[in-house]
Amino acid sequence: MAGDSTASGTVALRRAAIALAVFVGLTILLLAAAPDDLYLWIKAVHVIAVIAWMAGMLYLPRLFVYHVDSELGSVQSETFKVMERRLYRAIINPAMIIAWAAGLWLAWKGFGFMGGWLHAKIALVVAMSGMHGYLGGAVRRFAEDRNQKPARHWRIVNEVPTILMIAIVILVIVKPF
Repeated sequence: MAGDSTASGTVALRRAAIALAVFVGLTILLLAAAPDDLYLWIKAVHVIAVIAWMAGMLYLPRLFVYHVDSELGSVQSETFKVMERRLYRAIINPAMIIAWAAGLWLAWKGFGFMGGWLHAKIALVVAMSGMHGYLGGAVRRFAEDRNQKPARHWRIVNEVPTILMIAIVILVIVKPF
């Protein structure tokens, strides 16, 4: 059964890599076809990546809440490990990288890295990236059956990306300073 899980994990990662490559390839083609709209295309890519990143950041701690309640070594626990690893590696990590790359380009091209709201936004995105790293460590600890945190901890952690996201969106849309 472990061999099947590893094989299906490899296939899933390969499919995710292919999907990401197709997305990047189509983005490059679109950029080549419409260079005058480069800023808008990069902005669209940024928003898509942020949505994917946030979906994973909101779902992963929820998986941890349920994983805590599963018995060590059980089929359910092993399934959670696979789900957590795939979510983190195949969705959350690539989405964060694309969000950062596109976001930094937009900050430079559109705003010259100027503006109090932009500096605050970048600081909050750094905090979100810290949360990303914290969740990555948790994925490793769960995979090694070394999680020490109760479900209540993961319920609280589940709210952190939401709060950061709300503040980031307000800064981007309202630009209060």
